[in-house]
Amino acid sequence: MPHIFDAAPIPALQISGSEDTIPVRRILCVGRNYAAHAREMGKDPDRDPPFFFAKPADALVGDGETVAYPPETENLHHEAELVIVIGTGGAKIAEANALSHIWGYAVGNDLTRRDLQLAARDKGRPWDMGKGFDRSAPIAPAHSAASVSHPYTGKIALTVNGETRQEADLSELIWSVPEIVSILSHSITLAPGDLIMTGTPAGVGPLVPGDICTVSIEGLGDLTTTIGARV
Repeated sequence: MPHIFDAAPIPALQISGSEDTIPVRRILCVGRNYAAHAREMGKDPDRDPPFFFAKPADALVGDGETVAYPPETENLHHEAELVIVIGTGGAKIAEANALSHIWGYAVGNDLTRRDLQLAARDKGRPWDMGKGFDRSAPIAPAHSAASVSHPYTGKIALTVNGETRQEADLSELIWSVPEIVSILSHSITLAPGDLIMTGTPAGVGPLVPGDICTVSIEGLGDLTTTIGARV
């Protein structure tokens, strides 16, 4: 049957060194996956079962773009993250087989309206308005696992206007990449084009209009985002 409205374009993630793109199906996120960040958010970093939340696929923003300071917040935060790109779907994926479902990796920034997130958290409400707002998911061009292997270790860092705000190693993830993929696939069926943001290290903090925010992950390059004027 014909649609009564034109279908929205499919968000697409660029691939490093290629004209091809990855059609993005969903952006899934792991909450509090570095111990030090869990502590700075006032939570216990023990290995309780991980929890997940989502951003809409059209929240995707490419490298080098400007993101307007979003409405209804006075506390926009940066969160440097490793992003998993699912290439082969599946449900109830065994941890031992999880890496075979990953196409590759990218550098991401989980922009967060922290005041809205914390207000929702304190009332036991969903985080959607704090996490899933327009243009809240800057992600750099992806690299295939075939070209960069699977990053179990490596420096992850974030600077604002050249000043380091976040710095850690991927080995500090509470839940590893294979564990994340396996656990999530036991709750929902993963599919090609699903992106998984794996959590952020300690040091999250505010951004203001005019800030230039750069996330770097060893072996995956940089992601630079400029914060524009308020909308």
